[in-house]
Amino acid sequence: MEYRHFAFWPPDLPRSLAPARTTLHACLEATALRVPDKPATIFQDEILSWAEVRQRAHALAGYLQAVCGVRRGDRVLLDMQNGAQWVIACFAILRADAVAVPVAPMYVAAELAHYLEDSDARVAITENDIASRFAGLPLEHLIVAGETRIGNHEPSASVARPGDLCLMPYTSGSTGKPKGCMHTHATALHNVVGSAVWKHVTPDTVALATAPFFHVTGLIHSFLATAWAGGTMVIQRRWDPHLAAQLVERYRCTHWDNVPTMVVDLLSHPKALEHDVSSLKWIFGGGSAMPEAIAQKLFDVCGVRYMEGYGMTETISQTHINPPQNPKKQCLGIPTFDTESLIVDPDSCKPLGPGEQGEIVVRGPQLLTGYWKKQKDFNDSWTVVDGKPFFRTGDLGTTDDDGYFYISDRLKRMINASGYKVWPAEVEARLYKHPAIQECCIIASPDERRGETVKAVVVLKPGASASAEDILDWARGQMATYKAPRKIEFTTALPRTGSGKIQWRTLQEKEFHR
Repeated sequence: MEYRHFAFWPPDLPRSLAPARTTLHACLEATALRVPDKPATIFQDEILSWAEVRQRAHALAGYLQAVCGVRRGDRVLLDMQNGAQWVIACFAILRADAVAVPVAPMYVAAELAHYLEDSDARVAITENDIASRFAGLPLEHLIVAGETRIGNHEPSASVARPGDLCLMPYTSGSTGKPKGCMHTHATALHNVVGSAVWKHVTPDTVALATAPFFHVTGLIHSFLATAWAGGTMVIQRRWDPHLAAQLVERYRCTHWDNVPTMVVDLLSHPKALEHDVSSLKWIFGGGSAMPEAIAQKLFDVCGVRYMEGYGMTETISQTHINPPQNPKKQCLGIPTFDTESLIVDPDSCKPLGPGEQGEIVVRGPQLLTGYWKKQKDFNDSWTVVDGKPFFRTGDLGTTDDDGYFYISDRLKRMINASGYKVWPAEVEARLYKHPAIQECCIIASPDERRGETVKAVVVLKPGASASAEDILDWARGQMATYKAPRKIEFTTALPRTGSGKIQWRTLQEKEFHR
């Protein structure tokens, strides 16, 4: 293996972290004992201390066990917008020795039905604005934050161990069927601790939490790393650049984890920069490349270098991060603690040298332990290089002479819209239910703000009639808004191979070369 990047390793940091010997909810216990009166969450100007978060999480954990019958290893769906209640609910699930299954609050009933069925979850925690979507779904208990009477149930003693399953966020893939990524306390804590150490998250940290907690960036960096360190989260329910700037000024936020589009929004908002955002010292993000001009403007305004990283749901966030003392623009960074990464030939899996394009493969303590009930998919995601197992990311990239990694393309068919991953096969499966659609193909379309957006190329059934707006409106009711097509192109026929397969790549290349 090559370790060229060690020459650029942060000089004040170790190269390795001790394996996790505790659990995520034990981190809450430790923080609540260490700094009980310190603000844990600031949400809509209401402040909860770490002692209060612990007390409320304990009560909800006891309710899950005593009333809902939740036992060790049971999956509990967590479907809420960002807020203090999300933090309490997640810790409650973990404290009950159960498994949190975080899902996007944009999901409609049909999508929720899949996650409930696939995860075998019998219990869900949600909020008033979302609760109606669960009507008629196969649940034994639906807990609605602020409405369900929880009481003062005390949870039984935790028997969870570092190797127990605790988080199961979902990803998708070429088949369009979302897969549960099985993460243990140990796999998650490696990146929780790694995030805090790399970005100097301390009890003095005030983290602006704008990235959604159901997504691994918000979950690991804004939420759990801050909880581990005993800092404070200033939580925004929905992204609003002007409000974000006001929150930074009001609470003197020091850390901000985001997707690049949020930085674009903040810097382009006519009133946001009227507020003092100079307290920000660490700004980290990923999911899509940060435009170089925006990174420079951010430095000019805040004096902060944007720190890009790279990871996946399968790696519970980061495998690569830019070193803070020497970040490179539009770059994934270098492999982080205890993580190895290579560029390999996609066919032979032979390692490639600097400047040669191939597939990014990774190995490290943060890798998932399996796909829930999809062992074959999990087995097929690995390859062996020099006798070591590496996870195949499906992303194409290169390294430079310094060992920094860059992304260049994808092997997997996927759309990256503002950091949200959209899997075309999943969207196509929904669109085929439209009564007027005979065939369709989902592709990425360039978008100035989102980077990419979702476009549907549609063939209508003979004699059928539907406008682009009809289909767009219908689609928004069938799937989460970030997945729904924003553009429609009608055609009389889709290009096909000799064997009859739709040539999506032909349509994709045409779209990006218009």
